[in-house]
Amino acid sequence: FVSLTMVLAVIIAVWLNGSKHKKLNNMVEGFIFTPHVISMVSVSIVFKALFNPEGGPVNSLLMALGISNPPGWFMDIHWSMTSIVILTVWHTVGYYMVILLAGLQNINTELYEAAAIDGANARQRYFRITLPMLTPSLFFIMIMSMINSLKVFDQVSVATQGGPGTSSFVLVYAIYDYAFNRFEMGYASAIAWVLFIIILIFTLVQWKLQNKWVNYDM
Repeated sequence: FVSLTMVLAVIIAVWLNGSKHKKLNNMVEGFIFTPHVISMVSVSIVFKALFNPEGGPVNSLLMALGISNPPGWFMDIHWSMTSIVILTVWHTVGYYMVILLAGLQNINTELYEAAAIDGANARQRYFRITLPMLTPSLFFIMIMSMINSLKVFDQVSVATQGGPGTSSFVLVYAIYDYAFNRFEMGYASAIAWVLFIIILIFTLVQWKLQNKWVNYDM
């Protein structure tokens, strides 16, 4: 989820930032960002209907394209987490796109002009100017997307309830299940502490590594 979201957000933000069609840009930006303001529960219900393995629009389209045995999506032990990732990326990529777009617009255009005068092509300008100057924004969305990926709950609760089997039994849903379904409050609290420690370790490691790759010289 983290890598896919970051890659898509960068691609979309760079494309929008470089496009000269302002009205089209505003429409595309609004279209991509709008899912983020919709309730995750509502999105999960819609995706569960879209990805219904028995007559859902997605599988109907795949079968029309010649795929005789399409995935079971949320109902398939091998596809349930993939389905949740697709749902979550669609819901959140617009938010990270806006952050990256703001970072791109804050890059000094004189840097590109100087590089062009020195003979740098578009690829060189992207990897030598755009990405280095964008690293503060990338660092922020990396931490936020990592935390969001570890505290996923709504889409699991609505679409899979941790199943099939335990294929989507993520930590936050486990806390809920043990606390309010099995009434094992102590065990649920222990899982919550483990989740806190995992998030803390990941955040501290990334915060420490930022000195090696994040450039704040805007």
